Amino acid sequence: MKILEELGITPNNEKIYDRAFSHTSYANEHDVESYERLEYLGDAVMELIISEYLYKNTEYGEGEMTKLRSQYVCENANFEYAMELGLNEYLKLGHGEEENGGRTRKAIVADIFESFIGAMFLDQGLDVVKKFIYDLVIPKIENKSMDVFTDYKSVLQELVQTDKRSLLYEVVEESGPSHDKTFTIVVKIDDIIYGKGIAHSKKEAEQMAAHDALKKSQNG
Repeated sequence: MKILEELGITPNNEKIYDRAFSHTSYANEHDVESYERLEYLGDAVMELIISEYLYKNTEYGEGEMTKLRSQYVCENANFEYAMELGLNEYLKLGHGEEENGGRTRKAIVADIFESFIGAMFLDQGLDVVKKFIYDLVIPKIENKSMDVFTDYKSVLQELVQTDKRSLLYEVVEESGPSHDKTFTIVVKIDDIIYGKGIAHSKKEAEQMAAHDALKKSQNG
């Protein structure tokens, strides 16, 4: 698995990483175990490592440490970590979930970061996971550089205004029951699609589309 090579990890049990990327929809179609149990474990391991770091390296009280930890161990943050590593490329999805854009759905992508941590913990032990977290997450805490609450739409708007180009968000698909709709939104700059977002609210989908567009512009 390429991601393991990039991280310098020689797996003792590569199958556990396959499980870490197996969404429930895929597991149901192929009669295998999904990532849910690993996700549960990974969440606890990550909380432990971040909690220990904050305890040893700050003088904050319990409330302040809890608040800070919650910013770096949450769905928004885990989504950012997973996308930074490209973990969503390894996702195994059922046919329907793949069709509905599950590979970029925030909740799913955030989940696989935790399940990946859980798999690494079982396969490599706490010290390896700790080094991984210290390399990926701790610098963001130290530099206060985590942008999990960034208003991506505003950032994109500013960039587009500088170039005097047109910006439009368009709903291209709505699915699901009325009480639990999923919206797929694309963002167009001068009528060219630059990003796509999928979420349970139009506001969140627009933010994800803007984030997608910004990432592509940075990489390009």
